[in-house]
Amino acid sequence: MNDWSGKRVLMIGAARQGQALARHLARCGANVTLNDQKSADELTSTIAALSDSGVQFVFGSHSLDLLDTADLVCVSGGVPLTLSIVQEARRRNIPITNDTQLFMEDVPCPVIGITGSAGKTTTTSLVGRMAQIAVEKKLVPHGKAWVGGNIGTPLIDQIDQIHSGDLVILELSSFQLELMTTSPHLAAVLNVTPNHLDRHAGMADYTAAKQRILDFQNDKDVAILNREDSGSFELKAAVKGRLVTFGLQKSDLPGMFLNGEMISVCEDATIRPLFSKKLVELRGEHNLINVIAAAAIAWSAGIPVEAMSAALVGFTGVPHRLEYVRTYKGARWYNDSIATAPERTIAALRSFDEPLVLLLGGRDKNLPWEDLVHLVTERVDHLVIFGEATPKISAALSAAPVTGLPETTTICAGLEEAVKAAADVSGNGDVVLLAPGGTSFDEFRDFEERGDRFKQWVNKLS
Repeated sequence: MNDWSGKRVLMIGAARQGQALARHLARCGANVTLNDQKSADELTSTIAALSDSGVQFVFGSHSLDLLDTADLVCVSGGVPLTLSIVQEARRRNIPITNDTQLFMEDVPCPVIGITGSAGKTTTTSLVGRMAQIAVEKKLVPHGKAWVGGNIGTPLIDQIDQIHSGDLVILELSSFQLELMTTSPHLAAVLNVTPNHLDRHAGMADYTAAKQRILDFQNDKDVAILNREDSGSFELKAAVKGRLVTFGLQKSDLPGMFLNGEMISVCEDATIRPLFSKKLVELRGEHNLINVIAAAAIAWSAGIPVEAMSAALVGFTGVPHRLEYVRTYKGARWYNDSIATAPERTIAALRSFDEPLVLLLGGRDKNLPWEDLVHLVTERVDHLVIFGEATPKISAALSAAPVTGLPETTTICAGLEEAVKAAADVSGNGDVVLLAPGGTSFDEFRDFEERGDRFKQWVNKLS
C-alpha cells in the first residue's frame, strides 16, 4: 500500500472520481487540495460532502501557484491532459496520476478490466452480475465481487473493504487509461471505433489510450479481443499472455461465438454449447455481441455457466441504453442517451424494425456523421434534430442521397422542444428513439441527466 502520510496532493476536478479520491487520500493522511474551475456556489454539494474530510478547496480557476506545494497531481476523468495546469505540472516533473491507477497499485485481489468505444457499461454490468451470482451460490472461491470504475461509485473510496479473496470488475474509459501504468489481470477490449476525438488528438492517440489496458500485462495475464472488430483485433500484437476472442461467427481461435441458437465456446478445437440465445432479453445485435463478450470474460475468469445463464434471466440492460420509457398514442418511446457518438446511434437504429422517429443532436465530438445520416435516409421516417450539432448534422443530411426519407425533418433548440415535436409526428406502431449521436454538454451535466430529463418530459406527455 502507498504511504500518503504528509504527502501534498493537488486533485484537479471535483466530479465523482475527484471527490472519491480526495476523500480517500485525506483519510490516508495526505494533505489534499481539491481544485475546480467551477465556483464555490456551483459546488455547494461537493463542499458539503467533503466538509468533515479535511480536504481544502480552491475553486473558480486553475492557478499555477497551486503546483508550488504539490508532491503529486491527480486528475479526474473529465479533465483533459492538455489543461495548462496539467501541462505545467509535467514541465515541472510533478508526477500525474488518477484514481484508477492508484486503485490498481493498491488493490489486493484479481481485477477484470473492460474497455471499448461502445458497450462497456452493459458488458461490465453483466459480467458483474454473473460474478455476484457465482459468489452468492458459492460456485467460485471469491468472497465478494465488486463492480465499478467508470460506473457507479469509484472503488478507490472502498478499497479498504476489498480483500485478497475478492474479485473486481472495472469499466475503464480512454480518459482513465491514458494515464495508467498498470494493467488488469484480465483485460477486454470490446471494440475501437471513432469516439472522443474532441479530447484525443486523433484515432491513433485514442487507440493508444485503449491499448494501455494491455500494455502492462505479463505472460500470465489474459487479453480478450473482438475478432470481428478491426480496431479491437488489431491490438493482438500487444497481447503478452493468453488470447481469448469473441464474435458472432465461428473461429478456430479460442473463445466465444454464436452457434445456431447457442452461445458456445471453442477451446482446444472442441466446441461446447453454454447457453441459449433465447435467454438474451436485450434488443439489438450489438447487445447480443455484448452478451457474447461478457460470456468470454466470465469464462476466462472461471465463472461457471450456471452463473452466466442465471445472470441473463431478467437482465434487460442498464438505464439510458435502449431503455423503454412508455407507450404514448400507440408509439413506444426509448431512451438511448448513452449514444454519444454516431456509431452508437447506428447500432441503436439497427435494433428496431418498426417505423422510426429519431431524436438526434447534442454536442459534436469532432466525429463523422455521414454513415449515420446515410442510414437515416434508409430507416428513419421522421427526424428531429436539436442542440449544438444541428448545423453539422443538417449539412451531412443535405449532402446525402435523396431517398424520400425522412418524410419530415424538424429542427429544435433543445431536447424538451424535440420531445414535443416527436410526439406531434409519431403515431401507432412507431418507435420514438432518443439516440442523439452527440454528447449532452451543450444542455446537460451528462448523458444520465439528459436521459432522466427525457424520461420526465416523455412521461408528462398527455
